[in-house]
Amino acid sequence: MSTVLPPQPEFGAALPIGPASPAVLNFLALRRSASAGLLCEPGPDPGQLGDLLRLAARVPDHGKLAPWRFIVLDGADKAAFVERLEAIAAGRPDAEKLAGALFKIRNPPLTVTVISRTVEGKIPRWEQELSAGAVCMNLLIAAQAMGFGANWITDWYAYDPDVDALLGLAPGERVSGYVHLGTASEAPQERVRPDIEAITSRWTAA
Repeated sequence: MSTVLPPQPEFGAALPIGPASPAVLNFLALRRSASAGLLCEPGPDPGQLGDLLRLAARVPDHGKLAPWRFIVLDGADKAAFVERLEAIAAGRPDAEKLAGALFKIRNPPLTVTVISRTVEGKIPRWEQELSAGAVCMNLLIAAQAMGFGANWITDWYAYDPDVDALLGLAPGERVSGYVHLGTASEAPQERVRPDIEAITSRWTAA
């Protein structure tokens, strides 16, 4: 079942800026990631997931490279993936600690792995990696707007070469994040936010 989204605009179509949307601003003012360990069924159905990925991909992308891709983990295959992670963790010196972190990927019904795949050329690698991060954030926002809980996590299995091989990553690819999706069994609580004045300055001409 798909949500009701506008059709994909044709290339070159004029898109409006605005109108102002207080509802969107209010939504962003209250946006909060749900705890991955408290995400349960139902997760997005295939139609909803397709819509979420379409929205996630509408990010700034210098050079139109699409320097990212998605790997979806769900159902029995997701359970098998977690079992493989458990086996990898068991062979490490800090096995207990690594295994203890796996509830964050085990519990949610669906996980989208966002893969950064930078392309050598005139577009700086850093800009391509920032675009992949923007995909993760767009996915979080879209999921919550659809009524789901979501959490963007890396953890050790985003940086492990054996897990990279398990995911089938090519040279130059890396995990930007695992975005866990489901229904939040508990409402997330507000956390400490930065003092904006303390981290904001204004450049002035000397």
